[in-house]
Amino acid sequence: MTATIVLTPAVEDRIPSSSPPRLVLAPAAMALIDGAWWPRSRDLAAELPALIDVLDPLWGRITRVTVNPSFWPVIPRKVPVRGHVVHVGWFAAEQDPHKLLLLSYTVGRWDLLVIPPETEPATATRLMAMATDPSRSLTATGLIQEVECLRTAAEAAAGSDSLREAVWDSEGGHDARHSTSRTSAGAVIGHVPTPAAGV
Repeated sequence: MTATIVLTPAVEDRIPSSSPPRLVLAPAAMALIDGAWWPRSRDLAAELPALIDVLDPLWGRITRVTVNPSFWPVIPRKVPVRGHVVHVGWFAAEQDPHKLLLLSYTVGRWDLLVIPPETEPATATRLMAMATDPSRSLTATGLIQEVECLRTAAEAAAGSDSLREAVWDSEGGHDARHSTSRTSAGAVIGHVPTPAAGV
């Protein structure tokens, strides 16, 4: 079963109820990704407290977080969270840029896909579903790349449809169907006028 966390009590008053989910957790024993998080900004100091507030009761007290600096412009060393401080570290080459690692001394480690804040809601929803699908075994960056490929393919298909429509219009399009039509043998069949009476 997938747990979907939409809002934390501290954030609930600031966010309209129609907002899409920002955190989805995968079933236990997932291989590579334990869920997906869609932060509202790239401000780690502002985003982490609300995330940790939600996860602490579910996973045990989160004590350390690591990120890749390519995603976050400023990485604070410590972030105060309700009742404790979370230490923040970073790894450039060793950590997937689209992954957030959360550590608890008492329970273990969790990896979340970080969906870029500027992602459109439909794409973010798709990424959340893919990240929590037990049949997938992609890394965080692999998921981002797969969604990008799907988006590119959809745009290409839409462009191909537009091209076909443009060719159709340039060859007479809708009007050509009414004035003349061609059979597969190339014969032209025109509209036959109604014969005059007595002819």
